[in-house]
Amino acid sequence: MKKLLKSSQPHKILGISSGGGHLTEMMHSIADIGIPKENITYVVFKTEYTKETLKDLKHYFILDPHISKVKYIINAIWALLLYIWIRPNIVISTGAGIAIPMILIAKKLGSKIVFIETGARVTSPSKTGEFVYKYSDLFIVQYEPLLKFFPNAKLGTLL
Repeated sequence: MKKLLKSSQPHKILGISSGGGHLTEMMHSIADIGIPKENITYVVFKTEYTKETLKDLKHYFILDPHISKVKYIINAIWALLLYIWIRPNIVISTGAGIAIPMILIAKKLGSKIVFIETGARVTSPSKTGEFVYKYSDLFIVQYEPLLKFFPNAKLGTLL
């Protein structure tokens, strides 16, 4: 991650994930890199947990597209608008499917992509991880057995 952070320009981080454990893992990861909180924007879907967790942080809510093609299209439009508004140079995600449109848009428009395979995946990859692996500038797995699925990944833990 340090290679991605070497730059003279200020970093604008966009963290996108689903709620719950994905959001918690992402927030820990971002906190560990030492970027000022005013340079970080979180994008998640709205739940009571995400509203409470992010109440003092810069954030936007996006539609949870869970298995709906129409919702994926709406999510992609929101992702594009948010990307243009925020202009992040690094997008960090722990999944799940909510992140795919943003990752594709961000990659196409020049941002670096960091994907952290969720800690819930110990021996088999997530569908989101399998999809975004080829678009990631840095792909992190938390358990060694996943390296056979993601040979260029880095082994790292969040705890």
